[in-house]
Amino acid sequence: MATTETNILNRLYFVSGSLFVFALAVVFKLCSIQFIQGDTYRELAEKRTVKDFEIPANRGNVYSADGSLLATSIPKYDVGIDPVTSSNSNFETYIRPLCDSLEAFTGKSSLGYQNKLRKARETNNQYVLLARNLSYSDFIRFRQFPLLELGAIRGGFVFSQKTKREHPMGRIAERSIGYEKIDENGYATRVGIDGAFGIKYLRGENGKRLKQKIGNGQWKPIADFNQIEPKDGYDVHTTIDVNIQDIAHHALLGQLEKYKADHGCVVVMEVETGEIKAISNLGRNKNGFYYERLNYAVGESHEPGSTFKLMALAAALEDKVIDTSDVVDTENGILSFYGNKVRDSRNGGYGKISVSEAFEVSSNTGIVKAIDIAYRNKPSKFVDRLYSMNLKDSLALPIIGEPNPIIPDPRIKNGRWSGIALQWMAYGYGVSFTPLQTLTFYNAVANGGVMVKPRFLKEVREFDKVIVPFEKEIINPKICSKETISKLQKLLKNVVDKKHGTGHGLYSENFSMAGKTGTCQKDYSDKDKLNYISSFAGFFPAENPKYSCIVVIHEPDKSVGYYGADVSGPVFKRIAQKIYTDTPIIDEVNSLEFNNTTVENDFANYNVMANKYKQLMPNVVGMPAMDAIALLENLQVNLNVKLKGSGVIKKQSVNRHEKLKSNQTIVLEAS
Repeated sequence: MATTETNILNRLYFVSGSLFVFALAVVFKLCSIQFIQGDTYRELAEKRTVKDFEIPANRGNVYSADGSLLATSIPKYDVGIDPVTSSNSNFETYIRPLCDSLEAFTGKSSLGYQNKLRKARETNNQYVLLARNLSYSDFIRFRQFPLLELGAIRGGFVFSQKTKREHPMGRIAERSIGYEKIDENGYATRVGIDGAFGIKYLRGENGKRLKQKIGNGQWKPIADFNQIEPKDGYDVHTTIDVNIQDIAHHALLGQLEKYKADHGCVVVMEVETGEIKAISNLGRNKNGFYYERLNYAVGESHEPGSTFKLMALAAALEDKVIDTSDVVDTENGILSFYGNKVRDSRNGGYGKISVSEAFEVSSNTGIVKAIDIAYRNKPSKFVDRLYSMNLKDSLALPIIGEPNPIIPDPRIKNGRWSGIALQWMAYGYGVSFTPLQTLTFYNAVANGGVMVKPRFLKEVREFDKVIVPFEKEIINPKICSKETISKLQKLLKNVVDKKHGTGHGLYSENFSMAGKTGTCQKDYSDKDKLNYISSFAGFFPAENPKYSCIVVIHEPDKSVGYYGADVSGPVFKRIAQKIYTDTPIIDEVNSLEFNNTTVENDFANYNVMANKYKQLMPNVVGMPAMDAIALLENLQVNLNVKLKGSGVIKKQSVNRHEKLKSNQTIVLEAS
């Protein structure tokens, strides 16, 4: 019996001791949590219920050269209410007036809103969304609604702000103006001007706002103010001229549609400064509509074809191994190198012609033969001369995506040099440049040999204060001698002026142009995929050039046409003509003022009819000759306009309002 009692007591002692130890452990843990780890756990709890949210800064605006808005950030607001936080007195006093205001704004029932808010208050739902994507003016209107006007604590007013990037010009130059997008993983996509200058100037500094978690993954601002206010980004003022941009866009679009081409681009540059006045990049979607698909002018490198003949002759003229008066034999229009043939577009070739004429008629055999004779035993000299004219280097543009030029070099073992590399380079094959790289060289020729870097920005501003000015940047002060430049300018002018020139179809008596046509085969290794790249590069006016321009159109419908003179040349002419007539090149020349009520009424009546039919003859009598020609040549009917005399139009060969036919000749007499 004594043994049994002893066993029971031992068990009681063991259980009691265990409970005592457990109690001590609990007390120790509580003390540890309270006094040792308390700060850590309190911080963790606060993190789970209270959190700083970033308030995006308003991105700076992008402006054109004349101050027109190209890209801007529009603030948008989501507005809600915490129906639990306000007192019973405030809630009952203001709920009906609030819901009446919501009904007036949204058109939804006031009673429906009352029931929704009362139910949320009863179920302790601390967030009810009232409206999304409000403009700033509507947001201010909401803040003045009954109950909401009491603020976050007394009225339960809750809002969040975001910004949306908009382009007021729509899709014109959309790719060049660009954007910056950052996904949920922090990966940034930067396109165009907006993307290139986003980090440094446009982005600004984000603010912070403290929010509290209220369940269901929703967060409510603790106060109706920000802990750190966001700082807006700077504004950037570009070199883009909206008028020239509009001209370039529609001239390119019309030609792409006419030739059913895959894509194309246009760049207009100011000769002296390198300022980009217009840049349009249009590609076709699967439905046949054209839009700013990619920045082809900056990012697409391709074989230039005959527009490279200018670079080839520049090298040879500067090395004095060729002169424009030298005679070459085009040998019936076919040359053969290691079994590979160079052909002229004209069957039978051009016979024996000067190097100048070979360039003007764009004879492949003539230019190739001249370069072959001059450099066949020293191809490295030819390549070195191209290098000296900065054709090896990229333009180091701020816009992302520019590839390096490609020029085969016999000293570099990269598989690009072969026995026919020199000859193929002479007429633009085996080399590769972007349209803007090609234009930069042509612009240097127009600029007397001074190669300037293409420039997209004029300055960075904060309101009216200039933060960073951008000046002209010279890449090479002298790509070649004045003598060589003079000969190159003359060659380019002859292409348009002389009747045998490939660009003579662009000739106009009213203003001068200079340039070079280019027709390059694309995907020529596979005959089933063979296509063409049509281009025209040049400048205007031919004397004292103000602007340079390049037009490149890929894969025009071969059944409609594919030669550079036919496909890209007219775009160049239309741009030059519109700029010349709409934007006087020489500031000192006073514009001809002409006020005639009859003429103005006739012109207004014509506009009404032209917008409807677009194939009717207007009354141009009494108009300045240049304006009349510009008007006629920009109708939807291809016309041959001949001008007799100069000044004001006195007579027209076709009566007004007559329907016009394609290729019809219109004779205008002026005095």
